[in-house]
Parts: sequence; structure tokens; C-alpha cells
Amino acid sequence: MQNDEIPPLSGWSEAELDQAFAAVALEVEDSAAALRSPEQFRLQWLGRKQGRLKAISDSWLKSAPADARKAIGQRFNTLKAEIERRLELADSASPHDALDAEAVDITLPGTQRKLGAEHPLIRTWNEIVSVFQRMGYSVGAGPEVETDYYNFESLNFPPGHPARDTQDTLVIAGQERKPLRDRLLMRTHTSPVQIRTMEQQPPPVRIVIPGKVHRNDAADATHYPIFHQVEGLCVDANITFGDLKGTLDFAMKAFFGSSVRTRFFPSFFPFTEPSADVQISCPFCGGSGCRKCKQSGWIELLGCGMVDPAVFGLVQGKQPGYDPKKVSGFAFGMGIDRIAMMKYGIGDIGLLYSGDLRFLEQFV
Repeated sequence: MQNDEIPPLSGWSEAELDQAFAAVALEVEDSAAALRSPEQFRLQWLGRKQGRLKAISDSWLKSAPADARKAIGQRFNTLKAEIERRLELADSASPHDALDAEAVDITLPGTQRKLGAEHPLIRTWNEIVSVFQRMGYSVGAGPEVETDYYNFESLNFPPGHPARDTQDTLVIAGQERKPLRDRLLMRTHTSPVQIRTMEQQPPPVRIVIPGKVHRNDAADATHYPIFHQVEGLCVDANITFGDLKGTLDFAMKAFFGSSVRTRFFPSFFPFTEPSADVQISCPFCGGSGCRKCKQSGWIELLGCGMVDPAVFGLVQGKQPGYDPKKVSGFAFGMGIDRIAMMKYGIGDIGLLYSGDLRFLEQFV
């Protein structure tokens, strides 16, 4: 019985009813074997308007004589129970079937993705920081949007100092009504992190601070409005300029090679006294003179100095341990971009920020 039409019963005897319902049960079994979805099976057999059980009820049960309806009804209920059982089995099995269809063979080789490479700036950053970490320095970080107090005042830059000029500093708009020390700007160096660290931590302090800084510079081959610095601070009892020289000499040898020499020249920075510029013997020509050192044999690399007691005096209000009569310290700073350009022979700082894969792929 494979068509949609329900044939009439040949008779109402027990044998004839058994034969008719056995044929329907066989059809149910065939439908279940060819099952595509539980919903399709349910509609085919239990649908209210066109289901085959309804058609059987209309054709056999309603037209049967009164004395045969009980026997037909019993067989009808048994058939319906069997259909519902098969539908319940199909419903419970279908989620597993769906999962099986979506299963992934984990024994197959996976898709290999090419590993990236460190940007030359980040590589240089990490190499410099690792040198000082091996010397016992911790790594500090701070906000890029700073207040005038932390960027200038706390570092002994008095009002009217040229560094405060908007020709050099990128200031945040709409700050005119605030007190000068509370006005926001893009930090021009990572030195504010030195002050924040001292305010939060009593001496001794040994910290190195890499980070992004911003200045109102016109872009050219060696200048860019965004660049990176790494600064260091060491504060403890009896720290001397000799400690500063020994630290930087060791760091330069660790970074550029043991044959590199250092020399110091007097300089000026508002937050250190005395201050010095540091040169290293050219690591590319060994000091004999080349294009990178402009034939001088030396390359000016960083600035440094002993922390000005006035800076300790400002910090002392929040952290009493920084009494300038009891502690001393030194600070230094260098440009990561410049060192990366020098190390990798990059002639234009803009290339470091261009995102040009043709440039970056040479560092893979």
C-alpha cells in the first residue's frame, strides 16, 4: 500500500482486519527506513488534514458497522502507537545525525598559517628593554594623554619654557578654562611615568619606560609627529654619576657589542643636574669613520643626568621617602626609532609607520 489512496476493507472479519493493518504497518516501516526528516514523517502519518492515519480513520473506522468498530479501533490505536514510537526515535536520533554531518576529522592536516614577524620598532624596543631587565630594572608604563603637571611642571619645566609652546606640543582642545597644571596634552616624552612611579613607590626604584610620544613636528626623513622613547630611572641612597656612566656603558656594550666605547659631554635638561649627552663609538665602522657616523667615528645616542633635587622635592609631598638630602638618582632616555633606523639602515622614519608590506617583509 504505497499510494496516498486508502483502499476499502475487503471484509470485517478478524483475519481480514489483521491483513489490512499488517499492510499499513509494513508501509510505516518502509517510510521510517526512507526517513529524511522527523517532521516529514510526522506530516505524512499524523497530519491533521492529509495524514494517512486520518485517511485510514475516515475510510475504515467511520464506515465500519457498529459490531466491527471495536476491533478496528484497537488495531488503529496499536498502529498509531507504533508510528509515534518511530517518530520519537527519529527525533532523538536527529541531533546526533546533524552533529555527525558537521563533524571534523581531526586526523586531517590543519590549515597552516604563516607566522608574522616583529616590526623593526618593536624588535628594537624589546631588545633595549631586555638589556635593562637583565640588570634588574622593571618595566613601567603610563598614559599617553597627560596633564601639564606631570609632563612639565613636576619635571622642573617652568611656565614659559620653550618646550611648553604649542609649536612643539600637541595640546587637547578646550582646556583653556582649567588651571595650567590640569590641562591635557599628548605626552612629549615618557618622563611623566618616572614621576608617577616615584609617587606610588618608595625608593629604591629601578625602572625602564618604553612608550609612544607625540610632538608637533613636520614629517621629514628624520622627524615624525609620533615616535618612541625608552627612558630609565634609578633612585637609591648614594647613587653617583659614576653609577650612571657604568650602567650606560654596560648597556651599550650589551646592545651594540663589547667593543663599543662611550663618552659623555656636558649638556642641559631641566630635570637633571648635572646633565650629559652620550656618544658611542660607531658600531658599524669600529670608530674609523663611515657614512652612518658622518666620518666622525662617534654617534650621539642619548641624554642622561643626575635627577635634579627639585624634582625629588616635588615628589616628596606624596612620597616622603624621596628626601633629596637622603637619596639620589639618575635618569636617561633615548629614541627607539633612531636606533632602529641606524641598526637596520632605514633612511626615512616614515617607512616605520607606513604599513607597507614591501618594506616590512625584509625584516621577516
